Amino acid sequence: MTTTPLPQSAAVVIVGAGPAGLTAAITLADAGADVVVLDRLSEGANTSRAAVVHARTLEVLNDLGIADELIERGIVVPRFTVRDRTRTLATVDFDGLPTRYPYTLMAPQDITEAVLLARLCKAGGEVHRPYRVTGIAHEGAGLAVEYLDGADTPGTIHARYVIGADGMHSVVRDQAGIGFTGDSYPESFVLADVRMSWPIARNEVALHLSPEGVTVVAPLPDDDEPNRFRVVATVDEAPEHPSVHDIQAVLDARGPGGEVKVTEVLWSSRFRVHHRVADHYRAGRILIAGDAAHVHSPAGGQGMNTGIQDAAVLGGLLARVLAGEPEALLDTYETTRRPVARDVVAFTDRMTRMATLGSRPARLIRNAALSILIRVPAVRGRLAYRLAELGYR
Repeated sequence: MTTTPLPQSAAVVIVGAGPAGLTAAITLADAGADVVVLDRLSEGANTSRAAVVHARTLEVLNDLGIADELIERGIVVPRFTVRDRTRTLATVDFDGLPTRYPYTLMAPQDITEAVLLARLCKAGGEVHRPYRVTGIAHEGAGLAVEYLDGADTPGTIHARYVIGADGMHSVVRDQAGIGFTGDSYPESFVLADVRMSWPIARNEVALHLSPEGVTVVAPLPDDDEPNRFRVVATVDEAPEHPSVHDIQAVLDARGPGGEVKVTEVLWSSRFRVHHRVADHYRAGRILIAGDAAHVHSPAGGQGMNTGIQDAAVLGGLLARVLAGEPEALLDTYETTRRPVARDVVAFTDRMTRMATLGSRPARLIRNAALSILIRVPAVRGRLAYRLAELGYR
């Protein structure tokens, strides 16, 4: 929690200090813009949540000078596999990608946010906590952002522009009157970081298909011993805090067989997954990014990555407008980034539905098609390129 008094005005107020909000703030601060970041939480992320950082995002973070630090704190994973129990249906290697970062990086979100926050502080910025935004009103050529502080004392900060990076239930998006079109999946999702024995090498992220649901298992960095993993799985009705028994049951039913023994749940949660895209990314002087603009299935680990890339583009455009370029330049943010979100939502939706086919004939056809198609080098290359989000440069 910061102790610096909240200023009465700023060129840009960013609501939300997740990866997208921090990225936008760094980009603006580097350009010399007067930016204030507000977050409703009294402290930053202390759980891992999003954990996949793709090649395109590492390129963006390299532009900010922090990719190498994040890589040092994460674990490099050069391979993605699709499995049906003991059978490997597809193997996608990232090592041939045309990038400085031909791999996926597993780095828990709390680490990513810590690296971004340190970089923002280096640029002269900070995050003000806890401030809960309650309303945004237009005033003259700017905006009045109304908030409650940690003691529920009301206040107002004036801004030329506001960026909403405050998640799926975005107050900023609602205040701007921007619709959030889409739907939700009927299943709930289990999310857990566990310690376990796992028969698959720690150089791959494994997507396990089964009629019971989709399960993703990925290694996490672990200084103590190499047995820390992220598990994401669809279940009909997940408990609020999945236990060792719950995760073990999922992996016994869907995993690769062999020695799978969950010994500890470090952190767990359940959540419902929506697939939605905001109807617009801009409403006058209010703009949105990250989960405030799009949410989708965790299949492929695209969410945080797309949000960070949103924020880097938006921060750069807004810095140019603040430096005197025409405000119409901000319209290009929606025209370039909203199609990306629609594409990501469609791609992850197809992956999720493909992974959760229930009937045996449909699964057999899917498995055969995957096994045949993935043998084609061009198909493997396109899938790796797509997962790495390099097409969104």
